[in-house]
Amino acid sequence: MTLPARKPERVFDSLSPAFEGLFRSEYARVVGIAHRVLADQAEAEDVAQDVFLSFYRAHAADAPYAPAWLHAAAAHSALNAVRSRDRRSRREASQAVPLDTPATDDPADLVAASETRDEVRAVLARLPERSAAMLALRYAGLSYEEIAQALDVRASSIGTLLRRAEDAFRRELR
Repeated sequence: MTLPARKPERVFDSLSPAFEGLFRSEYARVVGIAHRVLADQAEAEDVAQDVFLSFYRAHAADAPYAPAWLHAAAAHSALNAVRSRDRRSRREASQAVPLDTPATDDPADLVAASETRDEVRAVLARLPERSAAMLALRYAGLSYEEIAQALDVRASSIGTLLRRAEDAFRRELR
């Protein structure tokens, strides 16, 4: 017995106007937050797609907390991706065969900048989730009020919490 072919199910085929509006208004910012953490446009877009899909499946598009939820989810998902990437890199490095290859011909300042970015990402991955998310959101350009909404804390506390997160970052960097 042969089953009839089914048309593949597509999640976003019939979007509500409210969700489409939310997507259009927040997509760039969600990708920007993820990109700030990941420094990889394609991976940031993947994170944004996952974040919007998760929101679409579980929440109403016109929920008043939608932008804050999306921003927080983007930061958390991007940080999880960094942690996953770090674990994968460590696992692959531990199994790799050392190669005796000469250094590349890249300019020294590009190498130094790349190492600095990698070190910043590694430090973010070691920080507590809320501190890392707070730093990622702030340096992605969100205001104190937007950060407060995304992380569900009082706006009046953001300055203090950011300062503590930055201090923890500096300590971890040393």
